[in-house]
Amino acid sequence: MTQTAPDMIELKGITKEYVKPSGEVHTVLRDINLRIPKGEFTSIVGPTGCGKSTALNLIAGFEPPTEGEVYISEQRLDGINQRAACVFQTENAFPWKTVIDNVSLGLRLRGISKADAYDEARKWITRVGLKGFEGHYPSQLSGGMRKRVSLAQCLIVQPEILLMDESFSALDVHTRQLMEDELLRIWEETSASVFFITHDLEEAIALSDRVIVLTAGPGATIKGDYQIDLPRPRNVAEISFDPAFMRIHQQIWKDLKDEVMISYENANKFTS
Repeated sequence: MTQTAPDMIELKGITKEYVKPSGEVHTVLRDINLRIPKGEFTSIVGPTGCGKSTALNLIAGFEPPTEGEVYISEQRLDGINQRAACVFQTENAFPWKTVIDNVSLGLRLRGISKADAYDEARKWITRVGLKGFEGHYPSQLSGGMRKRVSLAQCLIVQPEILLMDESFSALDVHTRQLMEDELLRIWEETSASVFFITHDLEEAIALSDRVIVLTAGPGATIKGDYQIDLPRPRNVAEISFDPAFMRIHQQIWKDLKDEVMISYENANKFTS
């Protein structure tokens, strides 16, 4: 990444509040200022309940901030972010549609003919390693294969922003590493900006150009902002053995550990 890369995402003075059934105001995020350049892979880590998914929802335009503004490519976001695609922990695929129908759906909804959408879908199905499974239904695929379908569904529309919320957390460790490497391979061929939420610090470091640490909630803020200066291309399973990886992990964990302990203590107060 270069210092001159234009901003794709900017959170400017963002505060997000909810009103509880009791009428009490709950502040999830407070005064968040964050700029993500075009093409950067940014991961967000923090203790449970710190507002990581809320931040993603604001960037996606699923809900507005209470205070502050979200800018996408220097344009104020108002409504759904049409430049973004989302990959969540849960499956995106419709169970009654085949792989090719699921992958091509985004193009069909944009008015592309079925024949052209199928042609493009076949290319992406091949790119994510599912060639030969075009006619299969999601129930006939493994968890890792269904996650590949989800990636192809999002990437086929060539989003400028890819929003990922614990996307690989439900996979076994070996499948997860394969999917992480697949994500990096495809991302490196595109110019998409990635906003990646994870509880796994090792995953965040292995994938990212940058790792943002949020404080414990309520009223979470940004505690740390780390550049990950590890060489690319990366192999997720091997990069963790690099001494530089270990130094970065130790540095970030010092920040993150304190917030995890605060979150744990707060949770115990409510349950005791």
